Order: sequence, then structure tokens, then C-alpha cells
Amino acid sequence: MKPTLAVWKFASCDGCQLTILDLEDDLLALTGAIEISDFREATSAVVEGPYDLSLVEGSITTPHDAERIQEIRRNSKALITIGACATSGGIQALRNFADVDEFTRVVYASPQYISTLATSTPISDHVSVDFELRGCPIDKRQLLELVSAFLIGRKPRIPTTSVCTECKRRGVVCVTVAHGTPCLGPVTQAGCGALCPAYNRGCFGCFGPMESPNTSSLIPLLRRLGRSDTDVERLFSTFNAGSEPFRKAAGHG
Repeated sequence: MKPTLAVWKFASCDGCQLTILDLEDDLLALTGAIEISDFREATSAVVEGPYDLSLVEGSITTPHDAERIQEIRRNSKALITIGACATSGGIQALRNFADVDEFTRVVYASPQYISTLATSTPISDHVSVDFELRGCPIDKRQLLELVSAFLIGRKPRIPTTSVCTECKRRGVVCVTVAHGTPCLGPVTQAGCGALCPAYNRGCFGCFGPMESPNTSSLIPLLRRLGRSDTDVERLFSTFNAGSEPFRKAAGHG
């Protein structure tokens, strides 16, 4: 029998699930090697678990989801988180540094009916995770590598170097050196193919902090480029604001 795959959604925009559907012809080949048993974004057909592999998108933001992820973990032989929301809490982790009760009072006419947590946290804060695939959204080439590695039982070859290495491979001129553009490429994990620098834009940190990021050296450079403390805070407070290196670099402790 083919291995079974389930795809789960928590607090997120669905972008990483759409990346799976974006595989197009490769998705057809994938379905020949693995049985997609539960993927609500793609089909209403559901095969009951347990599952050999679960891909989880989104962060934990409600008490109900904190319970649901426990059940998914129990029913999954391997559990892999995909995307910035699942691996670091996502853009919604900005709530971690604010008053969520005030937000609900402002947004909802009847806030007493809203059941939410004060924080947005990654899946790994709640259950054991076998691998984290970064990105906002994830890269479909990395996704194929990950699932292929799972199918043949080897370690996935996912780089942990910085975006700067991808700029070098593509022959992209450093936007900071050439134009004085603030860029998180030196501290951000590779995976996007240096998409933004290739179009003369600074890296926004979509793939989160690289292995051992040296943010303490990057921040003085950003200030020399004329960026204020507020600018630096905002630069690190985006898709991976909840990750520890970026959180500390933004001054959130």
C-alpha cells in the first residue's frame, strides 16, 4: 500500500497549501507514489487515519487548536510543519507583543464570544515536530525534495545557509553594497532563490533566521544606512516576528 498523506490547516492564509496545489504536473506524479488521505483545500474526500505523513500549515491561536494539534500528532507517524506560521507563529505572532483583549474589543461587536489565546505560537511549542519547512510561502522545489526524501527514507537536503549564498549563485549584485538598501539576506535562511534581491529589493526575511544568524552585526549596519531603532524593529517584525533571533533583534526580548 502507498504511504498516506494528510494536510492540516491552523491559523494561516492558506498560501502554503496552495503551493502544494501549485506543483501541477509534479502533483500528479506525487499522487502516484503517495495517497492523499485528508487535504480539505483540495478535496472533500477523507480517509481516516492514522497517517504516515502529516503536513501542518498555520500557528496555534485558540484553545481548540491547541487540543486539535495533539490529536493530529497522535495520528501521524511523521509530522512536518510548513511555512512561517507553523514554524514561527507567522505575522500574527505580532499579537504576542500587544494586548489581545484590546484587539478583540475593537474588532468584534461581542468580544465575549471570541475564544482566543493571547499568543500565536509555532506547532513545535505544542507537539514534537519531525521537520520544519520554512517560507512565506514555502518553496515548491523544497517541498518536492522533502516529500521525496520521506518516501525513500533519507534526510531532506534543505539548505540552512543565508540568502546571500543564493545571491552569489545567481550573480545578483548585493543591494546593500550597491544601493544602500536594507536587507535581511545575511541573517535569513536560503530557500527563495534570492527572489527580492534579484529585483533590487532587500530581503524581507520570509524564510526566517538562518542557522546561527549574526543579527548583532547586521543591526549596526542598518543604522549606518540611516535606519532608526523603529525602522529596525519593523524590519524584523514581519513574517517571522515570533522566531527567537528576530524577536530579540526587534527588541521584544
